[in-house]
Amino acid sequence: MTIDRRRFLAAASGGAAMLAAPSLVRAQGAGAIRIGEINSYTAQPAFLKPYRQGWELAQEQVNAAGGVLGRKIETLFRDDAGKPEDAVRHAGDLINAEKVDLLSGGYLSNVGLAIADFAAQNKRLYAASEPLSDALVWSKGNRYTFRLRPSTYMQAAMLVEEAAKLKARKWALVAPNYEYGQSAVKWFKELLKKAKPDVEFVAEQYPALGRIDAGATVQALEAAKPEAIFNVTFSADLTNFVRQGNTRGLFEGRDVASMLTGEPEYLDALGAEAPEGWIVTGYPHADLATPEHIKFRDAYKAKYNDYPRLGSVVGFDTMNSIAAALAKAGTTDNEKLIAAMEGLKFPSAFGSAEYRAIDHQSTLGAFVGKTALKDGKGVMVDWRYADGARYLPSDDVVKTLRPAG
Repeated sequence: MTIDRRRFLAAASGGAAMLAAPSLVRAQGAGAIRIGEINSYTAQPAFLKPYRQGWELAQEQVNAAGGVLGRKIETLFRDDAGKPEDAVRHAGDLINAEKVDLLSGGYLSNVGLAIADFAAQNKRLYAASEPLSDALVWSKGNRYTFRLRPSTYMQAAMLVEEAAKLKARKWALVAPNYEYGQSAVKWFKELLKKAKPDVEFVAEQYPALGRIDAGATVQALEAAKPEAIFNVTFSADLTNFVRQGNTRGLFEGRDVASMLTGEPEYLDALGAEAPEGWIVTGYPHADLATPEHIKFRDAYKAKYNDYPRLGSVVGFDTMNSIAAALAKAGTTDNEKLIAAMEGLKFPSAFGSAEYRAIDHQSTLGAFVGKTALKDGKGVMVDWRYADGARYLPSDDVVKTLRPAG
């Protein structure tokens, strides 16, 4: 897969102007554009190894097409080990010692919020790739922070659209006890109650992230006799929860709506234990046949001899959105980059997306479908693409959610 440099820059809403200014290109072409990328590589390898591979694929393609502003892009990766304090320390070192032009990354929501606060204090652009908490762009949103992935609100809204069609009235909820889990549960409850006023929530379990006592959690949920379950656990916690739930019959005769479970990172780990019939958000990598995705998937497979995970897409799209912003801004100046990011349309493996000016949330969507078993592995079936723009509140509502403006 190759990118024609002129077409890429032109698509970045300002690339044509850059091509018409060769003196500016020459002036900025002395050294590489440096990005400081901070992520929980050792804490969440299932998602973040593919993420880094997707990022490096996109960077390689951009640089092979001539770079941006006549300069190559260079990324300095740092591992925060899932600790906000380590992420902030790395951010300081990247800005002050390494002189990076902008910051990116973040996986866990509490880590992303810490980097966002640092970015605001230091007036440096932060392109958050993965943290899903709505606080990142709403209650704690700031001028310097943008977010790529569909948020907890957006994915909860996608799942509620399907959950509201179920006969189930009594729901139980399970989520990791930190910002992401709390935010997901809040929005699911609020949006489902609005769509179906007669629902009630009979149990809530909040196990510690990465330390779920799955047996006790399943027992507590079963004791409440729910008709349906909303699950927000992921990674090893999800595997343990599903295993204990299968063993103890928790899911028999019950509907389950589950955030992220359809992502291959987590279905792969479940193997033949993957549940069937859950309503999930995820990524049907093998069956998605749009032109953009085929090009991305083929290039990824050619480089890594493997299929992409959702993390691969997030890394690929984050890198490309930054390249598009740089081309549009015509400079690495942070204030001009922010102006370029607001309303920026950028290329994605799922099609075109945009960073909204009002709250800096991208309109990248997610896939909603059901889990099934195929050849001893979990897959998504009956899926559809949910365009992120359809699952965001109106501008008037956003103004109340984002008091800082």
